[in-house]
Amino acid sequence: MATELTLLVPVLIVLLLFVVFCGRLADSRLRVNDAANQAVRAATLARSISQANSAAHATAHAALSQSGVRCQNLGASAWLAGLRPGSTVTVTVTCDIRLADLAMLGVPGTTTTTSTASSVVDQWRGTDAGGS
Repeated sequence: MATELTLLVPVLIVLLLFVVFCGRLADSRLRVNDAANQAVRAATLARSISQANSAAHATAHAALSQSGVRCQNLGASAWLAGLRPGSTVTVTVTCDIRLADLAMLGVPGTTTTTSTASSVVDQWRGTDAGGS
């Protein structure tokens, strides 16, 4: 009985770490999705295209940092369609996550997680002084 238990315990520990790895990978993908939603909302609140791009990137970076997701490379690109009231803004957030950060299994490599979110610019908001 002791021999069987001795052989089985390491296998069970590796299996448990694999389950933790899968859960943390799914959690990281959900957090990137949430960061994309926050970034698109920040972009729709901006008054100019340059402010919208920088707000989207800064918000995505802050959201992922606060949630504990460490990206090797973080990209946040915004498609703004002129940023006029009633137009749709789309932001795509891409995050390269090291697999070794997700569990103590020492899994080599990275995974790229991408999420896209869209939001409509408030139809009744004002525009910047340049006006459009």
